[in-house]
Amino acid sequence: MGHSSLIRDTIGTCTFPADIPIPFFIRRKKESEKFGLKLNIQKTKIMASGPITSWEIDGETMGTVSEFIFLGFKITADVDCSHEIKRCLLLGRKVMTNLDSTLKSRDITLPTQGRLVKAMVFPVVMYGCESWTVKKAERRRIDAFELWC
Repeated sequence: MGHSSLIRDTIGTCTFPADIPIPFFIRRKKESEKFGLKLNIQKTKIMASGPITSWEIDGETMGTVSEFIFLGFKITADVDCSHEIKRCLLLGRKVMTNLDSTLKSRDITLPTQGRLVKAMVFPVVMYGCESWTVKKAERRRIDAFELWC
């Protein structure tokens, strides 16, 4: 009896013109089968920027999603980063709250407190910020957070 393995919980991102994805997935499915791996089309989802509701490959249907988590970030079809920015700011507030007793300690000098915030809070907030599209409202939120720290 041959063994068949499944590729589990793998997320990948690809950008295609409208006529390419189906041949791409058929090729990936056939290449995977050469190595004993099975691409589960029913669990495979796509996020399309157009009016596509589903794709059919080899008689199996791939569904669509409007958002997904990739490398810890929520990717949405409307490319709105405001929710992600708010989430990162909340995570930063949580770290600041956890550091509250340490930062209020009289044993730690003010410069050391500043270095702690720069080393432990700002990286949490700014992780992945390179991909953000920052609007004026988000810029104000980020500035307010920085002043709050």
